[in-house]
Amino acid sequence: MRDLVYYTQTAKFRRRFRRLQHRLPTAFINTIAAISSPPNGEPHPLLILWRYQILDPDSDIVTYWNHVFLLTSILALFIDPLYFFLPLVVAKDLCFSFDHHLAVKITCYRSIADLFFILHIVLKFRTAFVAPNTRVFGRGELVMDSNEIAHRYLRSDFVIDVAAALPLPQIVIWLVIPVARNHTADYANNTLSLIVLIQYIPRMFVIFPLHQRIVKTTGFIVKTAWAGAAYNLVLFILASHVLGATWYLLSFGRQYYCWKTACARENNEGNIGCVNQFLDCKSMVMPERQYWRNVTHVLATCDPLNSNIGFAFGIFAEAFTSEVASSPFVEKYLYCLWWGFKNLSSYAQNLDTSIFLGENVFCIVTCIVGLVLSAQLIGNMQTNLQSMSVRLEEWRIKRRDTEEWMRHRQLPPALAERIRRFVQYKWLATRGVHEESILWSLPQDLRREIQRHLCLSLVRRVPFFSQMDDQLLDAICERLFSSLNTEGTYIVREGDPVNEMLFIIRGQLESSTTNGGRTGFFNSITLRPGDFCGEELLTWALMPTSSLNFPSSTRTVKALTEVEAFALQAEDLKFVALQFKRLQSKRIQHAFRYYSHQWRTWAACLIQVVWRRFKKRKLTKELTRRESPLGANQRGLGATMLASRFAANTRKQKGLHGAETGTSSSLKMPQLFKPDEPNFYTDHDV
Repeated sequence: MRDLVYYTQTAKFRRRFRRLQHRLPTAFINTIAAISSPPNGEPHPLLILWRYQILDPDSDIVTYWNHVFLLTSILALFIDPLYFFLPLVVAKDLCFSFDHHLAVKITCYRSIADLFFILHIVLKFRTAFVAPNTRVFGRGELVMDSNEIAHRYLRSDFVIDVAAALPLPQIVIWLVIPVARNHTADYANNTLSLIVLIQYIPRMFVIFPLHQRIVKTTGFIVKTAWAGAAYNLVLFILASHVLGATWYLLSFGRQYYCWKTACARENNEGNIGCVNQFLDCKSMVMPERQYWRNVTHVLATCDPLNSNIGFAFGIFAEAFTSEVASSPFVEKYLYCLWWGFKNLSSYAQNLDTSIFLGENVFCIVTCIVGLVLSAQLIGNMQTNLQSMSVRLEEWRIKRRDTEEWMRHRQLPPALAERIRRFVQYKWLATRGVHEESILWSLPQDLRREIQRHLCLSLVRRVPFFSQMDDQLLDAICERLFSSLNTEGTYIVREGDPVNEMLFIIRGQLESSTTNGGRTGFFNSITLRPGDFCGEELLTWALMPTSSLNFPSSTRTVKALTEVEAFALQAEDLKFVALQFKRLQSKRIQHAFRYYSHQWRTWAACLIQVVWRRFKKRKLTKELTRRESPLGANQRGLGATMLASRFAANTRKQKGLHGAETGTSSSLKMPQLFKPDEPNFYTDHDV
């Protein structure tokens, strides 16, 4: 069906092509024929790209192009006022000159910027739009038809984009002014030169909607707060640049007006013949101009350094008294930029104006623009810079509230210091970011991927988890959450219910037990990164008939240093145990027993008891063999049998008595009870 549509459209194109064939050049006809006539039945790639490639307005390539075009548009706004620096004044020769070398450079830069505006127009012909009647719910439906896209674009923004892309400064500088009778004087008259700023209007209508479109698509113009502050500062620099360049050009206009007025006065007196052509430095080779230069009083009449002249330069005198007009381009540009900065930031309060109408209007506009831009710059920069310290300010307020609460409740100094250490350590670890709220605002699939990225490599450092497959680890990682504990914090105490398992990532914990409070019994071990505690919870979770009550802890766990760990809640562990039967396999059961410090302690105590029993029996036999004579073996054997029976009965009675009174053994080495084994009803391995 798609091939049929393609060949139908190609047939229409060929019929139109035959009608225009006699009007077009041969090379153009051959190029179009090569593109429109597919070799071997396959269309040309450029034709496919142009015909079928419609871009999504929210796609990455369109967003990237919008950022590039916004930067290019701002740079283009910097280029246009550079044309105002082309006129030069030669005060000693009483003439104006023109910097052609600088004009060529600026024109090249401006032409390159115009190409981006043309590319932007072409791109908008191939960018889809959302139908207005489909925005009732969700994003809306994209219109991908190229004809509808072109029709909508031609009716809306096409005229403004074309006006912004026109090479208006090049036309004025290279075509309009050179054909004038006295182009340097006309340029200094600044009537034609200020036409360059007219193109700022359509370009602003292009930049502002583009700025809003980028914010609507991505939520921001720049990612960091410092970049946002720099972006607003660049806009203020742009305004200062335009103001300084305009002031420089108006200064030439004011100087030209003074010279022209003085020439007219001399002509009215009839003493010296003065024409406007003499104000151009190209007329210096004329003999009449040399004679006029020697006898005229125009230079003395229009000298800005002389305060006694009748002509008031006002705010434009500084361009000539500071020799800005005759300086090199870099020095001239920086001085004008500083002049724009100074007067925009001070709202033109330091300007001493004359009664000239244009001068006063210029100062009023400068004051209004300075007020608006300064308020916008300060407000935007304050917003951007405050966004950098908003978390710090929230933490400072929270810490102040915590101090007031501890003071109000009269907490002991030691407890208050522990609270301060925890708040400080949590700030250093998270920087005030609420990770849980961020994660739960995302879809489940993204949460799973994020948890896998954050936890999987750290979880694999726990030897017990290294025995599990990826599916089981994904289920565990999805339910893990971070746990921070400061030095001296008790994770759990012996006898308290265990509601979570803790897997250590950094830091050390002390795990100790008194075996239910037995006198003289104490066992302590140090848990390091890779170890875990709360294994009673795993035994409880693997029980198929486990009760709702959590198991009691057999050990007291205390943080020796600052500890970062992952915690797994009892409900989550129970869910994983019920959903994944592989957690009940013998291999994982053996791995759990091997890496559990509680099982290791029980095994070590059992081995010691058995070994001491063996050594005691062996020592008893050895002593009996050495002390008894050979003839008394029968009596010794009978006495040994009686003693063994008596000892067995004694141990049996003491065992029964110990069960009634809560004791476990009468051995000198305290015996640690074997941990309760779950009923692993699934014996098959993974």
